[in-house]
Amino acid sequence: MARRCELTGKAVLTGNNVSHANNKTRRRFLPNLCNVSLLSDTLGRPVRLRVSAAALRSVEHRGGLDAFLAKAREDELSPKARLLKREIAKKAGEGESAAA
Repeated sequence: MARRCELTGKAVLTGNNVSHANNKTRRRFLPNLCNVSLLSDTLGRPVRLRVSAAALRSVEHRGGLDAFLAKAREDELSPKARLLKREIAKKAGEGESAAA
């Protein structure tokens, strides 16, 4: 399983550990990934995703999973999140046409 956030695309970075003697050894900076269930208002069901802690804050700031996915670019989303975005957009489109 890739160490990549399914919503923001945040992934592993690499760098150096630098000692007092200025010796450099390679290290990895891992994202803080959490397995969470986010509730989709449009679909009316929870969705399990593996997202970073920063993405969780962004989802809450934008007003929920549906609003976050509506504003998100396709290229930074995982295939699972892209499918979810299309599903939410389709369901929202059906709701608007039925209301009109």
